[in-house]
Amino acid sequence: MNVADNLKKIKSEIPEEVSLVAISKTKPENDILEAYNTGHRIFGENKIQEMTTKWENLPKDIEWHMVGHVQRNKVKYMAEYVTLIHAVDSLKLLREIDKQAEKFGRNIDCLLQIKIAEEDSKFGINVAEAKGILESEAYSKMAHVKVVGLMGMATLTDNTDKIKEEFSFLKSTFEEFRSRYNSFTTLSMGMSGDYKIAIECGSSMIRVGSSIFGERNYNK
Repeated sequence: MNVADNLKKIKSEIPEEVSLVAISKTKPENDILEAYNTGHRIFGENKIQEMTTKWENLPKDIEWHMVGHVQRNKVKYMAEYVTLIHAVDSLKLLREIDKQAEKFGRNIDCLLQIKIAEEDSKFGINVAEAKGILESEAYSKMAHVKVVGLMGMATLTDNTDKIKEEFSFLKSTFEEFRSRYNSFTTLSMGMSGDYKIAIECGSSMIRVGSSIFGERNYNK
C-alpha cells in the first residue's frame, strides 16, 4: 500500500473542480507527509486533540479540516488554525466558533451538516433547522464565522439508488440555499465508499480516507 500512489490515482479520476480532503484520522504523521510530498495540502481529522498535535508537528501550509462531530468546549483548541469545520449542527456551536475565532483575529468557514441518512448514529439537522440558523438574528451578528455550504453523509448501504437519492436531495437543498445565501460555495459529500456517486450528484468536495491511507486500526 503506497499512500502517494493511491492519492495520485484518486486525483486522476476526479474532476479538477472537486476538492479532495484526505482524511488522515488515526494515521501517523509519516503517512500525512507522504501525501504532502505529492503536493497535497488538505487534510481532515475527526478528533480535535489529534488534529492539534499534527498541526503543531507538520508543515504550516497544510489546510486542516475538522470533519467529525464537534464538542463546543473543544473549539478553542483548533480556533487558531482550522480552515473549515464540516459538521456544524447548532446555532450554539456556531456562536462558540465565532467567539473563539475572534480571540485569534480569524474568520472560520463552516458547513452545516444536514442529516440525509436513515441511521440514528449519523448527526445533522434538517433543512428547516438549517434555514432557521442562517436567517437568525444571532448568526447575522457573527463577524468571525461564515457558513459557506452544506455537508452530508449517505446511509451506509450497497443500494446505490438509495445513496443517489440522498445525495441528490442534498444537492437540490444546496442549490436552493445558494440562491438565497450568497456565501454558499461548498457541498461536501462523498467518502471512500461512495465518492464517485457523490460527484455524479454534484458534490464539490469529497472526504476520502481509507482509499488513500488504507484501513484504519482503531485498536492502536
